[in-house]
Amino acid sequence: MPWTDDWAELRSSVLEQIVPRKDERERVEATCRQMEEELTVRLRDAGLRAVAEAHGSVAHGTWLAGERDIDVFLVLDGDYDRGVLPRVLDIVKGYVGEGWVEAYAEHPYVSALVDGFNVDFVPCFRVDPRRGLISSTDRTPLHTGYLREHLRAGMQDEVRLLKKFMKGVGVYGAEVRVGGFSGYLCELLVIRFGSFEGVIEGASNWERGQVLDLVGGVEEDALRKKFGDPLIVVDPVDANRNVASAVSETSFWTLIAAARTFLRRPGMKFFKHGKEVAAQKLTEKIKGWKSALLFLVIDDDDVAVPDVLWGQLYREGSPSPLGEARFLCDAIRCLE
Repeated sequence: MPWTDDWAELRSSVLEQIVPRKDERERVEATCRQMEEELTVRLRDAGLRAVAEAHGSVAHGTWLAGERDIDVFLVLDGDYDRGVLPRVLDIVKGYVGEGWVEAYAEHPYVSALVDGFNVDFVPCFRVDPRRGLISSTDRTPLHTGYLREHLRAGMQDEVRLLKKFMKGVGVYGAEVRVGGFSGYLCELLVIRFGSFEGVIEGASNWERGQVLDLVGGVEEDALRKKFGDPLIVVDPVDANRNVASAVSETSFWTLIAAARTFLRRPGMKFFKHGKEVAAQKLTEKIKGWKSALLFLVIDDDDVAVPDVLWGQLYREGSPSPLGEARFLCDAIRCLE
């Protein structure tokens, strides 16, 4: 058990770095409040029954100091359908002005830089979860409601510690490139285990097909058969969804290994990101190796939605640069 005085000191040191100070909290909250009020007026002036609401880590009070990301949801009454979405996004584009990017997940949304913050403007619908969803983003306001009820005072910093730890070991983020743990999943893990330390202790004992149930009454074997993922965390607001579906095998086992190592010897290195290495320095380092290495360089400077690129890179079969690279590597081995 590493929870000694040394750990207490390290814990305080990490929190000092990642908990936003008062001036940052006030600026983030004021920016969110302004966008909510101004966009709600524009939506209603356009005759739409809708409100703008900040959600995500800002609304949950779990963002890390220095983060510049805000999620603003345009929440429409549930009697609308998807046909209204272009109209909503046009209102957002008019509000932002120049520099916006229209991206696409399950349905379109708009990203823009607003007052120094990277803001995603996402339309969704106000729904009764018992009657089903109109879009997958409809869960987000439900998530916020659940967290406001169950994320007790003081747990926000536990979530921050967990996020920073996961960033440090390279498993934070549900995007395709990472295949890791989302912010919402981190929040649910803290609710389930009670603290950062509890999550680390729990994760150190996970096995593939681990089921975590925050509601109660689930049939674990049935869930393993239904989802087949390495980690299964039933969404408290949608029993048909696995919150951990994005977690890859690599990220799952990486977290377990990191947790076990951390329990043996906690250190600041677990809370630090890896440093980027210059290409020239890397080539000098590997010149003495006896391995034959093949580097595939993909220019991604102008990609508006990185998940699209990474989804293509990871996709098996053609056309897939990584798939072609695997084929080329196999061919090289055959010739050796």
